[in-house]
Amino acid sequence: MDDPGVESRAVDVFEMRLADIDTVDVAQLLALSISVRWPHRAADWQFMLDQGHGFVALDEIGRVCGSAMWFPYTEAFAAVGMVITSPRLQALGTGNWLMTRVIAACGERALRLNATHAADRLYRSLDFKPETTLYQCQGRANGAAAAAVDSDGVRPLSEIELSAVIAADARAYGAPSTKQITARFQQSTGDGLLRSGRLAAFALCRRFGRGHVIGPVVAASDRDAIAVVAPHIAAHARQFLRIDTHSEGNEFRAFIAAAGLALHDTVTTMSLRTDANDTGLRAAGAPSSYAVISQAFG
Repeated sequence: MDDPGVESRAVDVFEMRLADIDTVDVAQLLALSISVRWPHRAADWQFMLDQGHGFVALDEIGRVCGSAMWFPYTEAFAAVGMVITSPRLQALGTGNWLMTRVIAACGERALRLNATHAADRLYRSLDFKPETTLYQCQGRANGAAAAAVDSDGVRPLSEIELSAVIAADARAYGAPSTKQITARFQQSTGDGLLRSGRLAAFALCRRFGRGHVIGPVVAASDRDAIAVVAPHIAAHARQFLRIDTHSEGNEFRAFIAAAGLALHDTVTTMSLRTDANDTGLRAAGAPSSYAVISQAFG
């Protein structure tokens, strides 16, 4: 029976305003991502802010209730990410509002993003087309699996390989990401496979979320991808490690599963105004992207 001394009222209308994402504190953005159980640290958010642009939805007292960012690669292409809506507003159109503003800000650029299951309907309503599945694999790294890999020719990368890393990533991804790769390179440890003095494959690894994440990984074959990923798995044995890959059930996926990085979740890579697998630079015989730099960067 209801207590007659308690008054209640259903509230389903929120007065919201949009603002530039640079006008709010990182702590507010961190609280938003925590509310939807995303693993980002304050440092991960700061990296995103340094690399891109975006909008936030604020309530009447200035709380951040939604976010959406975009990361320009070229005048013709951008990635969209960090699209988050507070659980209490997910059915009230805030995500659509934010995304409409981002799309407008991107002009005529082709867009790519990775859609969570919760946001899939939103992106489809905005005419994004599904392209492929991105597999989020994570867990406690098994160093024994890495120790069994033949990594002949693999060595730590130095600054002199940065230009080769940028070029290889651009060919694999389909668009140049010079700014993002340069920044990630400085924050990461990297291993590269060299043949006849040329970079044949590489993998970067950095702090992220609950532990470390491996990515990007670029290689021409499963075997080469395994060779450059194995040192990172060995270096983080018994620690939490994550990798986000488009690779299907092949030799590479089998290796990372044996190395303790089990399938945790999937998202859908989607595109607007272009095929997400053809943004201009990928050519026949080019190396493949075995792991993305970040889900937020498409």
